[in-house]
Amino acid sequence: MKSLLIKLTLGLSELDISPEERLLVNNFLAKKYLTFNDNIYKFNSKYRAGTLGLVQNGTAYLNVIGENVRDLFIGEGDLGTAKEGDLIIAQRLLGVRGTPSAKIAEIVGRAQSYSVAYIIQKENHRSLVDIKTDYPIGAELSTDELNSYEVGDVFKVNNQENTVMEKLGNINDPLVDEKIVLAQFNKHDEFTPEVLELASSFKQVDASKYPNRKDLRDLPFCTIDPVTAKDFDDAICWDDKNTTLYVAIADVSEYVTPFGPIDNEAIYRSFSIYLPHRSIPMLPRQLSETLCSLQAHVDRLAYVFEMKLDLETLEVSKSKVYEAIIHSDRRFNYEEIDEFLDGKLKAKNDKEGEIFDYLTKLKVVTDALKIKRLKVGYDFRSNELEMFIDENSNLTHTTYAEETPSHALIEDCMLLANKEAAKQFERGIFRIHEPPSQAKIQILYQELAGIGMQIDIKETIKETITDIQRQAREMGLESEVDTLIIRSQMQARYSPLNSGHFGLGFDAYTHFTSPIRRYSDLIVHRLLKAIGRNDTIEGSYVLRNIEVLSMTISEKEREADTVENEFMARKFARWANEHIGESFKARINATDPEVKAELHDEIMGARLGITSHENVVLFEDVIAKIETVDIAKARIFASAAKRDEE
Repeated sequence: MKSLLIKLTLGLSELDISPEERLLVNNFLAKKYLTFNDNIYKFNSKYRAGTLGLVQNGTAYLNVIGENVRDLFIGEGDLGTAKEGDLIIAQRLLGVRGTPSAKIAEIVGRAQSYSVAYIIQKENHRSLVDIKTDYPIGAELSTDELNSYEVGDVFKVNNQENTVMEKLGNINDPLVDEKIVLAQFNKHDEFTPEVLELASSFKQVDASKYPNRKDLRDLPFCTIDPVTAKDFDDAICWDDKNTTLYVAIADVSEYVTPFGPIDNEAIYRSFSIYLPHRSIPMLPRQLSETLCSLQAHVDRLAYVFEMKLDLETLEVSKSKVYEAIIHSDRRFNYEEIDEFLDGKLKAKNDKEGEIFDYLTKLKVVTDALKIKRLKVGYDFRSNELEMFIDENSNLTHTTYAEETPSHALIEDCMLLANKEAAKQFERGIFRIHEPPSQAKIQILYQELAGIGMQIDIKETIKETITDIQRQAREMGLESEVDTLIIRSQMQARYSPLNSGHFGLGFDAYTHFTSPIRRYSDLIVHRLLKAIGRNDTIEGSYVLRNIEVLSMTISEKEREADTVENEFMARKFARWANEHIGESFKARINATDPEVKAELHDEIMGARLGITSHENVVLFEDVIAKIETVDIAKARIFASAAKRDEE
């Protein structure tokens, strides 16, 4: 429903209405919520759609869908039966002085279509409650049904229809954690038979079938990825003689065409989800891990950016993008390249020697590119947590991933291709990151002053933050302070119009390099191909829906992030439940509005709510004693005491 409301806010073409949406659109049109002009359905100026915010004293604000649109105040008596989180169509109250206001015309659904509930028992009475709030869920089970299940049994709930869909397991079983985090957003691993049949129908690449593609199979491409990777989006090759970088990207758009069953599922998923023990792919594995994946020693279809660099200015002097066939000669993992760059790994054959030779020279170029980039962009050191679980889905250990020279080399190659892609269009899908608000910057400065930093306001935010990062390094709080700085900033998102990328310091940026795992990149490929072919029909289709796609994909990205983060939180909670009463080293990472800490011990990264403490300050090292754990909500509560000086 929310997707439809977004489309109607921005304008929905008659050509793009699905059969499921047709009845709703006709209904809204009959109620005069919509206008219909030039084959476009759009909300009447008197009406707005949005999500109802927190209800207090019979009033609330409607969080209106759309950019640069003010929220509407819903006054007492105008709420009806609406509750927080409901999807609303509201009628604006025009001519009313003061805050823009409205009254509810219709409740059309829930902001979150699915949720998870479980059975609890209090005083011999069982009830089905929301797993995050412990409040009764809209869906109900009869007394007989409740008694037929076990206390702690977990269910997926359809919030639109208020029905219990399926039993997921029991809250006491660690294996249920994955099902819980996937169910709340209706994520699933399985593909329909129709999608799998189509994905399996494609033939292996036969170069003779693609006479119009540029044949780059003689170039010594290689891939560099994590050791566990199965989907290889990108391959690189550096021609040092001609100072030309080739970034070859899996040509997913050759196989996934608009309107088809694979495309429909890819839009719905929009992102691959990566859990500690496995992935939930955006595309069927027959494509994501095989035919599209740029595996070594086989011919693959690729979409290639060929970029000539001026090594004096470190700018791309000339670039072109085209469809090609490549043959990757080697699949490396990051550790292997780090060993090579450290002089500990030698080439096993002539081909590997050729690749190592150009990687040595390319590393000099990417190092220079990074130095130049960081003069205007930011270098944040927030740690990326890696979690490991056993076959019973229990946490075994955690580590923090480090950015190594091999990571940096690949990153700057990909950034270069993404920048070049963004130069090709004025309207499409940009990856934007707006500057932080002055209010958030002031809060950041106050927090940092509280830990003893001298905040010297420079001429630019960049200069000020660079000085803050210098002080953080001297205090041994580099990653912690960087995390605070990141929190103070706007969230990066997708937009049809460019407004630059503050964090990277780029005037224009997009996502081009990962179409196997991000739908945004697939759309960029389609748009660039349409531009290259001067295909106005394909180009107009992509752009006609670009606002809706940008907004929807941004939401799907947040969902994927939530799934990944909440899964880890559940694993931490189960581990902590086995260690109640034990004490561990931790660091305070928040003091307002609540005191929170993060474990820095044998297990790292677990977040703790501090229930009692001495007077602690931000980033102080403490001893945290685990007091209680709420498995359902995945929350850990601890007391904190000052750590003895070591």
